[in-house]
Amino acid sequence: MTPTSTRTRRTTAGTKVAASVLPIARVAVDVSLAHLDRPFDYQVADSDSDAAQPGTRVRVRFAGRLLDGYVLERLATSEHEGKLGFIEKVVSPEPILTPDVAQLARAVADRYAGSMADVLRLAVPPRHARAEGTSGFKAVAPPPLDEPVFVEPVGPAPTPPEIAPVDRAAWKLYQAGDAFLSAVRDGRPVRAVWQALPGEDWPARLAEAAATAARAGRGALLVVPDARDLERLERALLDVLDKSLFVTLAADLGPAERYRRYLKLSRGDVRVAAGTRAAAFAPVKDLALVAVFDDGDDLLSEPRAPYPHTREVLMLRSAAQPCALVVGGFARTAEAELLLASGWARPVVADRATVRARSPRIEAAGDEYAIGADSAAAGARLTPAAFAAARAALAAGRPVLVQVPRRGYLPTLNCAECRRPARCRHCHGPLALGGSNRLPACRWCGVAEAHFNCPACGSGTFRTSVVGARRTAEELGRAFPGAQLITSSGDTVRSSVPAEPAIVVATPGAEPAATGGYGAALLLDGYALLGRADLRAAEEAMRRWMAAAALVVPAAEGGRVVVGADSTLPTVQALIRWDPAGHAAAELAARTELGFPPAVAMASLQGEETVAAHAAESLRLPEGGEILGPVLLEDLPPPTGSRARGPAPAVGTARVLVRVPPSGRRQLAAEIKALAAARSTRKDDESLRLRIDPDELF
Repeated sequence: MTPTSTRTRRTTAGTKVAASVLPIARVAVDVSLAHLDRPFDYQVADSDSDAAQPGTRVRVRFAGRLLDGYVLERLATSEHEGKLGFIEKVVSPEPILTPDVAQLARAVADRYAGSMADVLRLAVPPRHARAEGTSGFKAVAPPPLDEPVFVEPVGPAPTPPEIAPVDRAAWKLYQAGDAFLSAVRDGRPVRAVWQALPGEDWPARLAEAAATAARAGRGALLVVPDARDLERLERALLDVLDKSLFVTLAADLGPAERYRRYLKLSRGDVRVAAGTRAAAFAPVKDLALVAVFDDGDDLLSEPRAPYPHTREVLMLRSAAQPCALVVGGFARTAEAELLLASGWARPVVADRATVRARSPRIEAAGDEYAIGADSAAAGARLTPAAFAAARAALAAGRPVLVQVPRRGYLPTLNCAECRRPARCRHCHGPLALGGSNRLPACRWCGVAEAHFNCPACGSGTFRTSVVGARRTAEELGRAFPGAQLITSSGDTVRSSVPAEPAIVVATPGAEPAATGGYGAALLLDGYALLGRADLRAAEEAMRRWMAAAALVVPAAEGGRVVVGADSTLPTVQALIRWDPAGHAAAELAARTELGFPPAVAMASLQGEETVAAHAAESLRLPEGGEILGPVLLEDLPPPTGSRARGPAPAVGTARVLVRVPPSGRRQLAAEIKALAAARSTRKDDESLRLRIDPDELF
């Protein structure tokens, strides 16, 4: 390996002496440059030999600067023929980077054409000395001989709490569900795509699978999209495991507590972990199970380089260790369907009779058998069928869930004459109305627009295309004056609501759980979800609708769901039949025919038009590869929904897509990585964003 320094450092004690045993340390230095994405060899001083073990944090001199790093391994010799620099300092003797996590970080970096340093920043939390139990490791002088030495008596080690046998009754409702738990217990590396039943208490099912692994003396790792889901999962784990047997990992814990829990896992004190996105790298010992629920949620896609997805990280981990994998959800993504179609995973689903018994009654706007289908109000935003379902649920003493695609009041404004989107005259961002007594304002820069004039037709009046949660709550408050009104969206998200009559207006992902279940769910503005300029629009609409409908009691108990979309649409039909598998299969077939992910491997190159085009042409693509573009990003429709992040791209910014067959995925990643390394070596000034499996395709 190429050394970073050929000069032997001196200390106050004189020249450092290399360790007599395994004097070479291979170090992963915290450098994100693509052409330096490899470990480097350093000498280990004899005084640091005991502390500088694999997995420990160290400080090394790299290109004249002191940088952090991790010792990956100790070696007897180095391949480098010149002099090697010494490790400057062992920051902590704690082996915080386990071999499994180091191997996973390398695999993720290669999969997404990124650097291992970037992945390690996502995987390992920053050090907190107080949580580690030491602020250093200098030798402590023994007490003087004339002072008494008190030795605390050592008693027997505490007995670990007993783990009760797992009740498999709920898993037996699924075909192959009981066999899956048996495989987890036996430590077999099975892979499953779990289709949760309507109304399923999915945190309890995941907790039972984790308890099965823990009872066999093995580890389990459970990952969910957000803190609300993690809170539910933690409560379910407490029902089957003692609180000393598992930890939860989330961003809101604070640096000290998060690091303390991370240490419990790396030391093997606990072997069950649950958490959000970053927990996919948690150093759980003796893994028997890794699981992710609702893998289609955008929160499971890392927004920082190299942009890994939690599902893919856990797939790599289950193959490397190996261990059981479960990808679960009420809906099914095209990626999960591809795992089944390829034979890499097996389905864990219930039979149709069980699905029908657990599902609410679902109907759509335009259904000729719906209540009031022949009335003038059948095409209204709140149809007669929706009003009837809400009244029946309130009369039965149950809450009613109203799902609205967008938060706010009127989040989108258009010209009333030509229907063009209303834009800010300062930054060209979208205009929105925050309340009934407010002026329209830009959602990007916040500047109010007192005198709007459409640049296309000159009109000065607005119309709205999407109604937000606050405006919907106002309308429902007038329609049901005697019912309690609850809003759950934005910064005011409720985790649960009591079992009493109430109208609960929520945005997708913010629906609170209702004690005993909702009596009805009204899924409004379906066109806003299905009409988005997004490759995953239909899949995302299905996922959001099913997540809301799953909170409703079965049809036998009066549960009803009314979706505000045309009943002839394939996605709506799949929802009415509660057929996420059929919808995912059709979605995957369409993407295969059209050449869209995940049926193909794809990379995006985003930058100045000529730079992006020239970079794409320099790639050596496998057979069947093709280059699409460049396309100026300002010519594309603006992103909508949860993928809308920040202002529009700079003028002149273009994107080039590179598409190859699935068999060429590794070669594509290697070519993108080589391109990044070449640009880094040349120190190119032009910015170019490289990404494997881009989330946004319009």
